[in-house]
Amino acid sequence: LKSPAQRRHPPAGTVGMAAAMRGLISLLAFVLLASPAASLAFDAADAKNRPVSKVITLLKDMMKQLEKEAEEDEEIYDKMACWCETNDREKTKSIADAEARIEDLTVKIEELTATSARLNTEIKNHEKEVAKNQEALDKATAIREKQLAEFNAEEKDLLESISALKAAITVLSKHHGGESLLQVPRTHMLGVAATLQNEMRKHSALLEGVLTRSERRAAMAFVQAPQDYFDAAPTFKQSYAPQSGEIFGILRQMKETFESNLSASQKEEMANQKAYEDLKAAKEAEIAAGQAQIESKTGELATTDEKNAEAKTDLE
Repeated sequence: LKSPAQRRHPPAGTVGMAAAMRGLISLLAFVLLASPAASLAFDAADAKNRPVSKVITLLKDMMKQLEKEAEEDEEIYDKMACWCETNDREKTKSIADAEARIEDLTVKIEELTATSARLNTEIKNHEKEVAKNQEALDKATAIREKQLAEFNAEEKDLLESISALKAAITVLSKHHGGESLLQVPRTHMLGVAATLQNEMRKHSALLEGVLTRSERRAAMAFVQAPQDYFDAAPTFKQSYAPQSGEIFGILRQMKETFESNLSASQKEEMANQKAYEDLKAAKEAEIAAGQAQIESKTGELATTDEKNAEAKTDLE
């Protein structure tokens, strides 16, 4: 490509030849007119047949051809000059566009790389949070299962104890209501003694502070010698009536204590179940929200990494 200064002027070759040709024709014409023959008489027909005239005619034809070629060369030159200028502008614009494209891609790659790193960090944090919530839920579930198992065992035990005490109270209530101990089957009285002994031993901790020392002594005396309540002599019936009433009171007090404890345990169980259900609902909601964030950000990360790879390929 030529410089702008060169493109302002057409090539001098063809134009110079045309100018030289015109000078040569003028010189030959002068020689022809200046010859001695020309001074004597001018014969046009003869002049045409002279060698010099033929040369001049040939030169004129060549000059016309050269001028025509010069015009064509100048037209081609103009087209070439226009193409060079246009091509130069297009190349300059292409270089500028390419540089801008490289800058845009570089910035884009940096932004996408930063976004990818952020998303990876956020995904890991959400995964840790989900795992933490799941662990807390699993631990709460294990505790709840243990609580429920303990409650079920305690409830079953108290219900059985309450039922046994009710039966014993029913037996003694017949005498306590006026019926003679001699009319109560001996096996029933032995069953009452066994029930009292068993419940006092099994629920000693629960009965701590409930029974007084005198009540405990009376209960142990009844357990150790229930047969004393079956003495056939009428005098013994009167002497043991107050003692049998004390045993009756002890059984009722134990039954009421067990019922109160059962009621408290059932209320505590309901509270524990409610607290667990609330905790479970909250943790499940947090886990679901965390998993949704993980899925969303994982999809976003895949798209970001794909765009980043495409940008790097375009930059290369």
